[in-house]
Amino acid sequence: MLTHPTLEKLRQMKLYGMTKEFEKQLNCSDYEGLSFEERFGILVDMEMTEKETRRLTTRLRQAKLRQQACMEDIDYRTPRKLDKALIKSLGTCIWLKDKLNILLTGPTGAGKSFIACALGHRACLHGYRTLYFRLPRLLHDLAVARGDGRYGKIMKSISRAELLIIDDWGLVKVTEQEQMDFLEILEDRYGIRSTIIASQVAPSHWHELMSNPTIADAILDRFIHNAYMIDIVGDSMRKKKSPPL
Repeated sequence: MLTHPTLEKLRQMKLYGMTKEFEKQLNCSDYEGLSFEERFGILVDMEMTEKETRRLTTRLRQAKLRQQACMEDIDYRTPRKLDKALIKSLGTCIWLKDKLNILLTGPTGAGKSFIACALGHRACLHGYRTLYFRLPRLLHDLAVARGDGRYGKIMKSISRAELLIIDDWGLVKVTEQEQMDFLEILEDRYGIRSTIIASQVAPSHWHELMSNPTIADAILDRFIHNAYMIDIVGDSMRKKKSPPL
């Protein structure tokens, strides 16, 4: 059998999983006792695994998560009043199917970003297109994009993300234009896509961050009513993990 032309054709068709498995079968006597259907089934399984691995790699790269975090690494031992049962249920991603939101609040270093990124990582594993932004950087990028004509393109990309993670909401007060931008993002996603917001500021104080109370009401209305509320307490996890001096 002309094995090299076959391998080359598999590569040309970008069937890389089948290519690696076919080479393995050619060089391993363990497969000799299997039927044609069994060996071909293994080839197909390997190709599916390879494609899903590549898709996951692409989703994670596009998500640009701030931290390399996963659900299994969430610390429940440190007293933070984390509801372990709730966090684990969110790991099933059913809330994404239901188009619900999550609000993570708590002091600096409490682990809001880590949990948000862990949920983002799990969403990628489940096949959901995810985007992560720090709000100050996002608002700056939108302001620049408005001037160079990319504003609509960026907003469209954000609206298409099945999970949008907004970190560091409330670090500083936002201008009225920035408030409108944030409202537009939430309006495009309301009831259609899920959003995670991580903030040091409880929703009861969000009006203090915005000069226009009407926009503030609209932002709260489009996010809070269908959101899981997770308030984290305790000392900074960074302090806990820092090496002794």
